[in-house]
Amino acid sequence: MIKPRVISLSKSDSHTFNKYNCEKIKLLEGLGVEGDAHSGKTVKHRSRVAADPMQPNLRQVHLIHSELFDELAQKDFVVVPGAMGENITTQGIDLLNLPKNTILKIGTSAAIQITGLRNPCSQLESIKKGLMNAVLDKDDQGNLIRKAGIMGIVLQGGDVFVGDEILIQFPNHPYEKLEKV
Repeated sequence: MIKPRVISLSKSDSHTFNKYNCEKIKLLEGLGVEGDAHSGKTVKHRSRVAADPMQPNLRQVHLIHSELFDELAQKDFVVVPGAMGENITTQGIDLLNLPKNTILKIGTSAAIQITGLRNPCSQLESIKKGLMNAVLDKDDQGNLIRKAGIMGIVLQGGDVFVGDEILIQFPNHPYEKLEKV
């Protein structure tokens, strides 16, 4: 079994869909990724700002599991880290099945609290037609499964580097299932 770790880091100072890879990001407590357009105490995603600019920012950091890229490659979608707008690409963690409020401790000091699932948007079609549908699925009961990663807030700031180990701290029971945020 692979130890949970960071395999890629990305950010963008403008509201571009994809983000640019870097070797290090700085997480700022209560804000997000330093230098990223989505950093802040209140929402920064344009559609959410239009609805209510004073909403708390529960989407400060976007994480995607690299295993999703492997799954998409089998369906002829070549997706590289940062292309889907994530800040942190992980390996060895089943991100989608973590309970709400799980804390991911990354590197020597950073900690992210998971707030929910990313709701994929039609901008994924700019990567390749059909990608949006490829990151959606249905379970046996017909419920929608969103596979485009998870969102979180920064509980404790610090530098995060490619290769950093990730420790998982589960919340107290009963666990809450992740919902879209």
